[in-house]
Amino acid sequence: MIPNMIQRASPNFNDRQLPIGILVLHYTGMTSGAEAIDWLANPESGVSAHYVVAEDGQVLQMVDEAKRAWHAGRSWWRGVTDVNSASIGIEIVNPGHEYGYVPFPAPQMDAVHALVADITARHAILPANVVGHSDIAPARKEDPGELFDWPRFARAGLAASPRPCMDPNWQDMGFMAALGRYGYDVFAPLEAVIAFQRHHRPARFDGVIDAESRTILRGLLLAEGL
Repeated sequence: MIPNMIQRASPNFNDRQLPIGILVLHYTGMTSGAEAIDWLANPESGVSAHYVVAEDGQVLQMVDEAKRAWHAGRSWWRGVTDVNSASIGIEIVNPGHEYGYVPFPAPQMDAVHALVADITARHAILPANVVGHSDIAPARKEDPGELFDWPRFARAGLAASPRPCMDPNWQDMGFMAALGRYGYDVFAPLEAVIAFQRHHRPARFDGVIDAESRTILRGLLLAEGL
C-alpha cells in the first residue's frame, strides 16, 4: 500500500455489482484541492472517488476499494456501462480546463504513478484498462487532459502502448469501427476521436482522422491482439 496515506471518508458509495477491472484517472476541476475534497465528502454532491492525489503528492483515501465510488457518471468502456461498479477512481488535484489547467507537478505525478502501480498489481488491471475520464465519457469530459503524462505510464507498463506498425489506410468509417472495437463509445464520433487523440496524441487533438491517428490505433489493437 501507499505510505503516509491519509483518510477522509466520503458517504457517497454503494455496493459493487461487477469485479474490478478498470482504473479511471480524473482531475478535480475545481479551484482548490480542499474545495474538491469537501465536495467529494459532501453527501449532497452525489459524487466521490476512491483516492485523491494532491499537488504535493499526498494521497487521500475517501472510499474503500471494495465499494462502488461515484466518479465515472454516465460512461462506457469495452462494453461496460456501469463503470463505477467495475472501476477504481483516482482524482488528481488540478483546476482543469474551466479554472486554469496547469501541468501536473512532479511530486503529484510520482504519487499517482506509485498508486496506479499498486492498484493495477493488486487487481490485475490490464494496461489498456487504465483510462482517463474522457476515454470513458468522451462526449462529456476532458480529464485528466492533454497535459497528463500518459507516455510515462505506458513506458512503465501501466497504460496502453501501441506496437510499431504501418498506417492501415482505413477510411473514416473503418477507423471508427476500429475505435469501437478497441473500447471507445463511438456514439458521438467527433468527441470519441478527440478523446482518443487527447490520450494517445496530445500534441494535436482536433478530431481529424489522419495517418498518425490511424497508425496509433492500429498499434494499440495489435498490442491487445485485436
